[in-house]
Amino acid sequence: MTVEARAIESLLAFWSDSGVEALYGETAVDRTVTAAPWATASRPAPAAAAPTPRREAPAATPALEAPAAETLALDEARRAAAAAADLEALRAAIAAFDGCALKAGARQAVFSRGRADAPLLIIGEAPGADEDAQGAPFVGRAGQLLDRMLAAAGLTDKVFITNTVFWRPPGNRTPTPAEQALCAPFLERAIRLVKPRVLLLVGGASAKSMLKRSEGILSLRGRWFEWKSEDGALELPALPTLHPSFLLRQPAAKRKSWEDLLILAERLDRPHRPE
Repeated sequence: MTVEARAIESLLAFWSDSGVEALYGETAVDRTVTAAPWATASRPAPAAAAPTPRREAPAATPALEAPAAETLALDEARRAAAAAADLEALRAAIAAFDGCALKAGARQAVFSRGRADAPLLIIGEAPGADEDAQGAPFVGRAGQLLDRMLAAAGLTDKVFITNTVFWRPPGNRTPTPAEQALCAPFLERAIRLVKPRVLLLVGGASAKSMLKRSEGILSLRGRWFEWKSEDGALELPALPTLHPSFLLRQPAAKRKSWEDLLILAERLDRPHRPE
């Protein structure tokens, strides 16, 4: 950017910050060009333009700021989740919740599938196109791979599967932390209702959100962590692992996920929940 361009940009920013929203001259005048003295000596001064009456803008209703709106939506999510006495009531509460912007672009809410009293609760990232169409998590190609892996590890009938958000993000993008935070009260309520022994966190977005950590999934996978509820009253062992969609793109990584499932199965085989 040239010096002149930066000067113009700075001047425009100054006018904008000062509240200038319009130009009142009929023709544009380049005020950044200073004419030589001999070019204006014999030129008559332009007649002063009549001042344009200033219009008073109508009073506007103050808009609700985004942080305040998110706070209200989060409070609503907490109330709705706490009022759900069982999983079906929780499913209905999620479907009725309008506080998450993802809902506007999705066909339907995608909550869960699996056993209501499962010892293993699997948490993915977000619904995709197939999940959005069918209304259940992990039913596309990635979900089919996950089911085959669970079957091979002897875990098919021991799982409850859900996601960190319950509506498909546009273009199957990764859900944002703000979107995950709005859905977190419903997810935590599901954990309390299912009462699992162990959490399996599938994919980086799930692991980072649930564990409040910044490391990548390749660093987190295969290691045990403690997930804590918002109030700190509930703690569960949590194991991050690679997302099946990643395994479809990188088949060589399936060995790592298989190792994670074996570690998980061994933990579930213990007679008592570890302290």
